[in-house]
Amino acid sequence: MKKFNPQMLNAYFICGSQDLKQDNILTVVQKALAAGITAFQFRDKGPNSHFTPDQRLQAARQLKALCNDYHVPFLIDDDVQLALKVQADGIHVGQSDQKITQVIQSVGQKMIIGYSCSNLAEVQAANQIDGIDYYGCGPIFATTSKADASPVIGISGLTRLVKAATRPVVAIGGIKTDDLPALAQTQAAGAAVISLLTQSSDYQNTVSQLRTAAWQAN
Repeated sequence: MKKFNPQMLNAYFICGSQDLKQDNILTVVQKALAAGITAFQFRDKGPNSHFTPDQRLQAARQLKALCNDYHVPFLIDDDVQLALKVQADGIHVGQSDQKITQVIQSVGQKMIIGYSCSNLAEVQAANQIDGIDYYGCGPIFATTSKADASPVIGISGLTRLVKAATRPVVAIGGIKTDDLPALAQTQAAGAAVISLLTQSSDYQNTVSQLRTAAWQAN
């Protein structure tokens, strides 16, 4: 049974093999968990992924076990079948991924469900659908981590989406630590980051800044 707490969005780390050059994803995620991330999403996809389907399944199982050790929610991006195989805590889907209503029907009672919304129309439509736990909104700033990213919405765009949303919002896209105070002022519940951590020289400090921003509590 899923257990969603908005505080899991405070320091939300997303990573897949395509986001790393030499580092092993298990090593990177363990460092992030030890530093105090509040959720981890395994997003392994695209032409730059280093994994075969079998390797992805093996990595997902190992990452799920790691997250269990730290009592941190483990989510899978897009792939419902993979999420079911490894008994993930949650699934995150985008507007162009598997239809959200089908995802809710498949795993809604078992998993946390996140949904990407990048504009007002998407948020308003999502508000009418039962079973979604949180929205991922962005990209806030330009990002190189996602080739098919939607247009940048900026702090002002995030403010509008948070105000319109009936569920907690996690900000995503090109976020730096200097941006965290302004992001928190929008009443978002947290920040989801990729390169902010994978390129960090001090995981402990980076995660601490993520966790201590004045995020919306509920």
